[in-house]
Amino acid sequence: MADVAIKKAGTQAVGPVKAGVSVREQLRALDDSAVVSQFLAGEERAFQELVERYQTRLLNFIYRTIGDREKAEDLVQEVFIRVYRHLHRFDTSKKFSTWAYTIASNLAKNELRNRSRNPLVLFQTIKKTWEDDDRPLQFEDATSRPDDMYRKRHLRELVDEATAMLPEHHRQVFVLRELEGKSYEEIAEITDCNLGTVKSRLNRARNSFAEIIEPRLK
Repeated sequence: MADVAIKKAGTQAVGPVKAGVSVREQLRALDDSAVVSQFLAGEERAFQELVERYQTRLLNFIYRTIGDREKAEDLVQEVFIRVYRHLHRFDTSKKFSTWAYTIASNLAKNELRNRSRNPLVLFQTIKKTWEDDDRPLQFEDATSRPDDMYRKRHLRELVDEATAMLPEHHRQVFVLRELEGKSYEEIAEITDCNLGTVKSRLNRARNSFAEIIEPRLK
């Protein structure tokens, strides 16, 4: 996916650049909140730093939620367009990652809602996902032996297929918790649900996932 690049004229770097250290290196050393503050103060390169930190993670989240990689790439672009436009209204006392995932979650839910109105499109998308060889294989390691890489590739495919079979609400919390490592509190904020609902959906999602994937692992 091409990098997101949105430029704004008339901005200046914030603060003096430390000798021997580039602005990009300084930004990489900051936490999200500080990077956001740098961008709001006029350092344009801070936005690209946020993009580099989150575009792959958000792409994986949206892709696992909607099952269409090309559409997921479009939605990630839309996430960062909205982040760029509304970052000045972001509550810096909260986590940037939670806010970004909330935007991504809402876009993914809208996509699924629109798609559900057309069963043919849904079927074609699911079929395309099953047949797609160019899938994100995060379980792979270039240093692994070929047989290890094959097993990890196979497991990744099984996980993706089993996850895609979960109902929408269960799939979303499952991806956020089990594949993205989000806390219950973050998931509640991202999905706009209370903790009890999150835990209930996650418990059902885990049980359903286990029932789907267990026979495939034998």
